[in-house]
Amino acid sequence: MGHSLLCMMGFFLLSTVICGNAEEHGYDSQDTDESGYQSKEQRTSAPPKLTVFLQPSKTQLYSSVIYRGETVTVRCEIHGGEGVQWTYEWRRNEWRQGWVKLHETSSEYTISRATWSDRGGYSCRGRRGSSWTDWSDIITMTILSPPKPTVTLQPSWTQINIGETVTVRCVIQGGERARWTYEWRGGQKNIHETSSEYRISRLTESDGGEYSCRATRSSSWTEWSVSTTLRVTVHIKPTVTLQPPWPQIYSGETVTVRCEIQGGEGAQWTYEWRPVKLNTPPTSNEYRIITVTKSDSGGYSCRGKRSFSWTKWSDTLTVLSKPKAELRADRTAVPVGGSVTLTCSVNPSSSSSSSSGWKYYWYRYDRYYKLLTLRDAVFLSNGQISVSEGGYYRCRGGRGEHVYYTEDSESVRIDTTVSNRPVVTLYPNWSEIYRGETITVRCEIHGGDTEWDYEWETNSIRKPPNQNEYRIRSASSSNSGNYRCKGRMKSSQHNTTEWSDSVTLTVSDNKPRPVLTVSPSWLSPGASVTLNCEVEHQSAGWSFYWYKAVPDLKTYNYKSSSYELLPDGNGTAQDSYIIHGQTHTAGYVCRAGRGDPEYHTDHSQPKFVWSAGQFVSLCPFNE
Repeated sequence: MGHSLLCMMGFFLLSTVICGNAEEHGYDSQDTDESGYQSKEQRTSAPPKLTVFLQPSKTQLYSSVIYRGETVTVRCEIHGGEGVQWTYEWRRNEWRQGWVKLHETSSEYTISRATWSDRGGYSCRGRRGSSWTDWSDIITMTILSPPKPTVTLQPSWTQINIGETVTVRCVIQGGERARWTYEWRGGQKNIHETSSEYRISRLTESDGGEYSCRATRSSSWTEWSVSTTLRVTVHIKPTVTLQPPWPQIYSGETVTVRCEIQGGEGAQWTYEWRPVKLNTPPTSNEYRIITVTKSDSGGYSCRGKRSFSWTKWSDTLTVLSKPKAELRADRTAVPVGGSVTLTCSVNPSSSSSSSSGWKYYWYRYDRYYKLLTLRDAVFLSNGQISVSEGGYYRCRGGRGEHVYYTEDSESVRIDTTVSNRPVVTLYPNWSEIYRGETITVRCEIHGGDTEWDYEWETNSIRKPPNQNEYRIRSASSSNSGNYRCKGRMKSSQHNTTEWSDSVTLTVSDNKPRPVLTVSPSWLSPGASVTLNCEVEHQSAGWSFYWYKAVPDLKTYNYKSSSYELLPDGNGTAQDSYIIHGQTHTAGYVCRAGRGDPEYHTDHSQPKFVWSAGQFVSLCPFNE
């Protein structure tokens, strides 16, 4: 055959029996009719082998899949029967119709332009004279529509910067193993590439465009692929500008947002905006907002497009909700003979007030908020004043030809300091308070008969109420801390005292236990013994209680003893107690109490006085 490429799509072997003259060939054959039935004759030698394979035209094939429109040849070869003049018979097995005889008697059956009707199983046999071989095995031919290619980009971005490398690929799903020849179109230049890849090493603006491909093998072509757009990003960055040129824009103002492309003058640009609501045709380089609203808040950016090239996105310009002025004071009270400096600003802003276009307006409350004039304050600069009178102050900013005002700031209260000086006292004034005791923290303001409201500051966990006395009925460590107070005149709430000095309250969670000593511990019968009860912070208002330890006679142990109050031993002011005429061995304990209601310490450990010649066989309490 005169085909330039020869390939086998399906390959298989058949055993055949050649019918002929036994004297000439040395074997018998069976005669087979078109229906496949054979007449029985005796074989006298081995049959030749018969092969059927597909030979497509100008295309290397690796399967029995043929695309519609291609040319393919089915060849029948008889191995072992070379040199013999054979006549061939072909048949095709069609679905539902069974075997159909084909009008071809040569060893090749050629399909010029394959169609759906050519699909099915093909088989052949050879004849010499009146003798036939067996039918060959079936080779099945599948006819498909040519696949539609897909164009992909690597890297897979649809926008690539100038100077980068990109590969445009033509992918044929299901036809990867076939040898295709490719045709390309796209970009802004002719593409002389026949492989499946088109590589652009250094991307230029002219490489932008829509790319598509198709492929051929044999004589048929695939469809053109759907176009994939390659957009080239040029090294130009637009700028979003505002008119007026303030760094922040607020609700209610009028503004024009403009996209400016430096270095792209003379080009015919179309524009794309973010947010997308601005992209209403025609997309121009200006967007005017007559009255900015909350829905206009957010970032604005733009880019320009010409042909298949895009600029980079501009930096984001932010439109904010209506701002609120912020008022700060360098102190909260006007000192005697002094003043307070107030500062007004509009945030957020990293720029100075002048570049933002703001002018500031100041107000003081006197039945209503009145605008301050030069008689009411000293205007230090735009955004700063000095005042020497107490009261509630506010400010706001305004800018533009038709003045646009911010929201008013929160009110700031400025007090006027009076000369009265408060003092914090503790009652009782003990250096340490124990858990469960009662203590009163008091704020006292001397000078005149003015009625005051009180304010406290403390670093303790529990805060005092705004009264002149804070009574703690059962103290704990959470009440420990520094306390200070100041007063505010009831008749003029802007007049206050200074803060008092701090007083420290310390509350211990450990209940104290006194230490009892006896003197002497050994004595002669009838002598006197002195008991001493010692408590930490001995002078802190303690009264003392004296007891005799009575052992438990059932256990003979002082651990289970009870305490019996000694005569006149109930709350003595003295920390010592004398027992006269001691005649026998005995144990004693003490404890202390103070305050109203009275707080008691734990009992001391028992102490024993040993009388000479008299011993008690009891187990003493562990000291």
